[in-house]
Amino acid sequence: MSRLYDLQQFCRAERDWIVETTEALVRLESPTTDKAAVDRCGGELAARIDAIGARVTRLPRAERGDHLIAELGCGSNQVLLLGHFDTVWPVGQLERMPLVQSNGRLHGPGVFDMKAGIAIGLLAARALLETGAPPSHRVVMLWTTDEEVGSATSRQAIEEEARRSAAVLVLEPSLPGGAVKTSRKGCAGYEVTVRGVSAHAGIEPQKGASAVQELALQIPRVNAFQDLARGLSVNVVQAWGGARANVIPDEAHALVDVRVPTGEAWKEVVAAFAALRPVDPRTTLECRGWYDRPPLERTPGVARLYDQARQVARELGFDLAEGGTGGGSDGNFTAALGVPTLDGLGAIGDGAHALHEHVDIASLADRAALVAGLIAGL
Repeated sequence: MSRLYDLQQFCRAERDWIVETTEALVRLESPTTDKAAVDRCGGELAARIDAIGARVTRLPRAERGDHLIAELGCGSNQVLLLGHFDTVWPVGQLERMPLVQSNGRLHGPGVFDMKAGIAIGLLAARALLETGAPPSHRVVMLWTTDEEVGSATSRQAIEEEARRSAAVLVLEPSLPGGAVKTSRKGCAGYEVTVRGVSAHAGIEPQKGASAVQELALQIPRVNAFQDLARGLSVNVVQAWGGARANVIPDEAHALVDVRVPTGEAWKEVVAAFAALRPVDPRTTLECRGWYDRPPLERTPGVARLYDQARQVARELGFDLAEGGTGGGSDGNFTAALGVPTLDGLGAIGDGAHALHEHVDIASLADRAALVAGLIAGL
């Protein structure tokens, strides 16, 4: 108990530090698609990681910002802190969403998703190093630059570090009220392509087979795959087709967003799309699917990690609820490897990807103490 008390008191005494660190990262706007901007933010972050005594390594990338990996402590066991410093906001968004403190909240683009989460991780690391009781295992922090667009250039590094780790703590934003995320849906999609027969729409439409009409018939079939009671969502989100106003369209397309609660549910979706057949035999269907992020399922390992975190929270003086979400994170990748993963350990707030994005300032220190205490107890 006294160790947790020391960690909590240290983090609370460093309230101004964690706010200043968060503000410094938010001021350096870092949209995923602007490598120069992301790397400027990464340079500041690397300097701050170095200042707390961790060993920092850049993972250079040509098309995206360079990822950062930092290590502290030693030992044969490893705990991974995971997050990203790219955001959805373009450079210049600070003019429309000023970085301000108001009514106990810190507002700004990227503050909730998830630069305050990174600051929480850094303060947790400081607490472990500076309270005289460093962990007996290695702590690795991996901060990436392309989570908002699918993590194509960081996935290999994420999975390599996860395989070396006994647990993964994801510093993504919490659920409302501070709950952590013990499940996330897998993110997938399909493109449905219909090919028909073109003809003059005014002179001989009967000789054509409209791809747009066939697609219109298929859309309700696709949407019927949805089963919200089971957490499975399947929605046609875009549809287009046809080239000219006087031509029966010979091609049409639809994009389908798919979110699955389990790997088995994804297999069901794959089978359902494979079973689609055209209504008009003169048309053909092609369904091309992809699986961006596997689901983060609430496995026994995840449940045990949550129980440990909840016990730490209780000893720090607050309860820690759990929940699930339909959005994905890099924690989906680590959990799919069978590594116990706890997500949503970052800031309490609201407005990810929204104009009212903000974090609750008063809770930042205790979130850092929670992360530090969980690491220490693993």
